[in-house]
Amino acid sequence: MAETYDVIVIGLGGMGSAAAYHLARRGKRVLGLERFTPAHDRGSSHGSSRIIRQAYHENPGYVPLVLRSYELWEQLERDTQAQLLTIAGGLYLGTEDSDVVQGSLRSAREHNLAHELLDQKEIRRRFPVLHPRAEDCAVYETQAGFLRPEAAVAAHLGLATRGLAMQGGAALHFEEPVSNWQITNGGAVRVTTAKGTYEAGHLVIAPGAWAESLLKLSLPLHVRRHVMAWFDPPEGIADFSPDCFPIYIWRTGADTVFYGFPATDCEHCGVKAAMHSGGDICTAETIERKYQARDIAEIREQLAAYIPALNGRLLHAATCMYTMTPDEHFIVSRHPDYAQVSVACGFSGHGFKFAPVIGEVLADLAIEGRTKWPIDFLSAERFAG
Repeated sequence: MAETYDVIVIGLGGMGSAAAYHLARRGKRVLGLERFTPAHDRGSSHGSSRIIRQAYHENPGYVPLVLRSYELWEQLERDTQAQLLTIAGGLYLGTEDSDVVQGSLRSAREHNLAHELLDQKEIRRRFPVLHPRAEDCAVYETQAGFLRPEAAVAAHLGLATRGLAMQGGAALHFEEPVSNWQITNGGAVRVTTAKGTYEAGHLVIAPGAWAESLLKLSLPLHVRRHVMAWFDPPEGIADFSPDCFPIYIWRTGADTVFYGFPATDCEHCGVKAAMHSGGDICTAETIERKYQARDIAEIREQLAAYIPALNGRLLHAATCMYTMTPDEHFIVSRHPDYAQVSVACGFSGHGFKFAPVIGEVLADLAIEGRTKWPIDFLSAERFAG
């Protein structure tokens, strides 16, 4: 006989861990299934730091969601006494007509976000280690910063299991990949693994790069391999501390965007930088996880031109995966074919900051069938046909 729950969550990375927490917090009996260990490094929710920002150049529609995420991240810190979020400021650089600059300005103005527009001279004055071109400018906001993804996933998972004290709670099964799910004749969702069969009234799927094999839905997704690298600044790390150096996203060419962070307290130390653009097409099974010389050379080319003070000894590098949609917006909605299933995927390399509000939305969809948060532009149905 199948074990029964209120909701089953497949995938316990950034989004799934948050969904399990929010469902348990509302008193639901939750089963979480994860193919790897807790807070693992095999998907997209690792690498010691992830950017969080408000002046969202991708689309102003994200701003209400990210503002709610700030509230939830701060609540999670209070509830766990863990340091998850560091505010360091944020710079979004490029030519004045670039998508990064114009999109950031649009979001800031539509949502009345505090911001400044800096010219090349002001960028150099405030942040001397940066070498912008004469035609570059930047949108600066004070409330941007970075999150610690592994600690954040662990925090959501930990609180989800403690939910038992609130008449609900989550049973979390790790190293138990899902082999199949289906709708029963009675309308429940039945999920099968090599270790057991489980049923629930609702299923949440947060599959990351495994979307194609789990969703039972034809979506135009593809996976890109990206490399993150940590460098030892030749003149020391002081100029890159969060007190004086922000996160940044820099449009340096028509097809080139790189990004980076101030120095963090990660185990590898150093200062992290990476390419947001490009990336080899791969799958979760075929990704080359070992970094190559060409990966580091691509990042060094950007550093040599724009942040030469960071172009020092390589300390560490790691791969991650972007699961991309054609429009680079997320998919967060009810499954178009099954009312008992909600999906969250296709986060296109900019999703982690939204994890707590996406978890809240997924709990709304599972329990109430709707949410107050503006997610219509993220519906899977935009790719129908």
